Amino acid sequence: MMTKKPIMTAMLACGITMGAMAQGTNANVDGTTGATYQVRENTDKEKKTDAKDCKAAKLIDAVSRLHIGGYGEAVMTRNYYSQSFNRYKYPERYKDDPSHGRFDLPHVCLNIGYDFGKGWTFGSEIEFEHGGNGTAVEIEAEEAGEYEAEVEKGGEVNLEQFWINKEFWGGKFNIKAGEIIVPVGYSNAYHEPNKFFTVYRPEGEATIMPNTWHQVGLSLWGRLKDWRYEVQLLSGLNSESFTAENFAHYGATSPYEFKVANNYAGAFRVDNYSVKGLRIGLSGYYGYTFRNTLRTPGLPGTKYENVTGALGIIALDFSLDRWNWIVRGNVDFAHFADADAISEYNQANWTHHKYQDGNPHHYSNIGSNAVCYAIEAGYNVFSQIRKLREKNEKMYVFGRFEHYNTMCSGTYKSLYKYTKKYRCAFGVNYSPIKQITFKGEYSYRFFEKPNNNGLTSDSPLYIQSYNNEPSLSLSVTYCGKLL
Repeated sequence: MMTKKPIMTAMLACGITMGAMAQGTNANVDGTTGATYQVRENTDKEKKTDAKDCKAAKLIDAVSRLHIGGYGEAVMTRNYYSQSFNRYKYPERYKDDPSHGRFDLPHVCLNIGYDFGKGWTFGSEIEFEHGGNGTAVEIEAEEAGEYEAEVEKGGEVNLEQFWINKEFWGGKFNIKAGEIIVPVGYSNAYHEPNKFFTVYRPEGEATIMPNTWHQVGLSLWGRLKDWRYEVQLLSGLNSESFTAENFAHYGATSPYEFKVANNYAGAFRVDNYSVKGLRIGLSGYYGYTFRNTLRTPGLPGTKYENVTGALGIIALDFSLDRWNWIVRGNVDFAHFADADAISEYNQANWTHHKYQDGNPHHYSNIGSNAVCYAIEAGYNVFSQIRKLREKNEKMYVFGRFEHYNTMCSGTYKSLYKYTKKYRCAFGVNYSPIKQITFKGEYSYRFFEKPNNNGLTSDSPLYIQSYNNEPSLSLSVTYCGKLL
């Protein structure tokens, strides 16, 4: 008996000690009752589910940072005037030409953007003008099986935007670099189809300036209370692509795989939003345009040594969206220095001759000044119909007047009187939903009548007036975010 007690006592003490150790080291034991919590480990299936949930969360976050949108236009037009390229040179020959129609996709654009976080964002825009371009290679049986490359479809494909932006101080200051929009004039800053009433973009600004104007450059911009500002550093335009009928419209394009940047230029835009529903904007551009080519005109010692082709543009525009009215207007003026010298140079380097074909530049006479102004106003008649107003359907009945002249002054002004054009348009814009708009428009382009001082049409000194150019157009447009 004496020998058994120490052994039992030792076993009891060991059990108590082990239990205490287990209780002290097991976090799943209730400290009061000593009961052990039953903890079930996750099965392999549950672990896979958790991993899927994690991946799904990351995907949702990535998608929330992705932005996809765009805009586009499909147009049907009937023009009741001649399409001959000589219709302004010999207007009397073409005054009775039959009408003609056309279907068109003026602009179809896809926008893709992404928010990387920490103020870094990316934006891009791919534009298909007039349906894009198509080429093909075929084997021609009629030409002994020779390969022949053909243009299957006219049009253009452009990368209009491709930039990286860094935001500072909540958007008060931003730095953007890449292919950017040059927001000079109303139609460049606001070129989407829901920003104008007409079927096609406003003619005046789209004629005298690049449109949509985009170049590789650096932009500093931001928003301060009721003000938005932007300044840009760009490559200069190329005066070899200026024309009498389109002024600087083609100056931003490049036939090469790069944009020549022998000259630099600057652009700016300032918008004010102090008054509810009203925006007023001022924009401008300045830069040299001569020698911005792979050629070497104007070398020291030549007659063009001091020619710069300085181009200055100033534009004022506004838009009012209030009281069921939308009213927009703009005034643009451009001055081109050395117009006569550059016209002389262009004429001395003609587009085609027996030693050269396919020259990408225009080489025509150019005006010293160009101008355009426009006003349009539309009223939402559905605002007076309760059911349609509650559905947020809108129908604007609008009118527009504009004038533009690509050669309003210059030595060669008398040779291009037809560049002084006026245009009136009337129509409707119906939007069943915010993103979709149906447009209908009657347009009437007209010219000033010449002063013949009483001469009759049989006189050799009689000046034939240009034929007016009416047209009817219908379109359907979309503009908005898809994601």
